[in-house]
Amino acid sequence: MSAELASTAKSVREFDVEKVRSDFPILQQQINGHPLVYLDNAASTQKPNSVIDAISNYYRTINSNVHRGAHHLSDMATEAFEGARQTVSEFLNSPKKEQILWVRGTTEAVNLVAHSWGRHNINAGDKILVSTMEHHSNIVPWQILAEEKGASVVPIPITAKGEIDLHALEGMLDHSVKLVSVNQVSNALGTVNPVADIVQLAKKVGAKSFVDGAQAVAHFPVDLVSLGCDFYAFSAHKLFGPTGIGVLWGKEELLDSMPPYHGGGEMIETCSFACTTYNKLPYKFEAGTPDIAGAIGLAAAIDYVQSFDRAQISQHENTLLSYCHELAAHCDGLSRVGEAENIAGVFSFLLKGAHPSDVGMLLDQQGVAVRTGHHCAQPLMDALNIPGTVRASFSIYNTKEDIDRLFAALDKVKQFL
Repeated sequence: MSAELASTAKSVREFDVEKVRSDFPILQQQINGHPLVYLDNAASTQKPNSVIDAISNYYRTINSNVHRGAHHLSDMATEAFEGARQTVSEFLNSPKKEQILWVRGTTEAVNLVAHSWGRHNINAGDKILVSTMEHHSNIVPWQILAEEKGASVVPIPITAKGEIDLHALEGMLDHSVKLVSVNQVSNALGTVNPVADIVQLAKKVGAKSFVDGAQAVAHFPVDLVSLGCDFYAFSAHKLFGPTGIGVLWGKEELLDSMPPYHGGGEMIETCSFACTTYNKLPYKFEAGTPDIAGAIGLAAAIDYVQSFDRAQISQHENTLLSYCHELAAHCDGLSRVGEAENIAGVFSFLLKGAHPSDVGMLLDQQGVAVRTGHHCAQPLMDALNIPGTVRASFSIYNTKEDIDRLFAALDKVKQFL
């Protein structure tokens, strides 16, 4: 083992959920007279002290613009900002840090690719395949592009269990398909999709691949070299980081070939009324003053996650999910929605005789925070012929006691039905 790897190994600490919970100040409060049980992690995770401190310390000590300043604070801010890019690069096993682009989140990443790659590569009659279980942000930008170009967005069917139907996908793939865009983990069902296999299927017909990793990165490691996709995106706020910042990764040759998404400062090499030339990667896609504190906060979040053995985190979350399924099997009137073989962190369900929004309101009165509705996945809900679900989603700081509280609260909800 190299000295660098040995040092990394020494920094990994034993996973202890009670110690983890103490790192998250928001969990130490009561809601409606009850200790908070936060089960809305698929929407947004809470932030540990180290992330809050990293953002605060930036503003307290080195707040300045990056890259162009000629003074100490700017140098320090630039070092931290670009250090964050390197942290993300290593986190995803990117071949180069220049392939890491700062965006506002996964939604902007999809829009960037649709605009800068799509408008130059999608033509009339072309097809873009997305799965039926996609978040709206991985549907609507492609629809806008397709309408403009005379192309079509075609849904990939899912099975009764809530998994992408790979057999159906194979039958849909031909040379009219230019892009396959799928999530790595479904935000509504928790299904972990076989994205490496999907990427390889797309390659057989020359199609590019986009992977929405927003729901994946907090639950298990991502290796972009092994995955083989052309584009990958995630949002910081689902990885214990701040809102308003995320990452788009792309293959270098594709990013080089794409025109800028926004124009302004930083993204130019030279600017004149006669001719403007564009900056090199990644700055070509980062017009204007970036979210410097957000990037630093994301790096702190990644450092926090990687301070643990990620296998222990996965084991903890899988134990919670199994325990939840066990209690659900004995809960009268409760039906699971989505029973894929491989699920990460999400338990979606319906309660007989109750609208999901009513269940969510009654759970909130007991201090249990869940998400209800269609989860920005209306085509999925239409395919399942339901209005929406109640979604409890788990993270690193949740416990079996949280799940006990959830089902005890559901028992009380049933008294109102």
